[in-house]
Amino acid sequence: MVEALEGKEVAIHFLDGTSVRGGVLKETGDKYLKYVTEYQEMYIPITSIQAVTLDIKEHVHPRIGFAQ
Repeated sequence: MVEALEGKEVAIHFLDGTSVRGGVLKETGDKYLKYVTEYQEMYIPITSIQAVTLDIKEHVHPRIGFAQ
């Protein structure tokens, strides 16, 4: 199922509560994922991943204050 996300910008959430975002899922395997950001190339063990998310729509934040 994760193979369908190859080449897309995803966020990876880990079992310890941390996450990485802003990178592209380059390769998937039986034991590791290859995740590439602008600065790093990471090989992440599948066993440490809680979820992989794909943003399908950009969040629009409401304007607050008096600025025009």
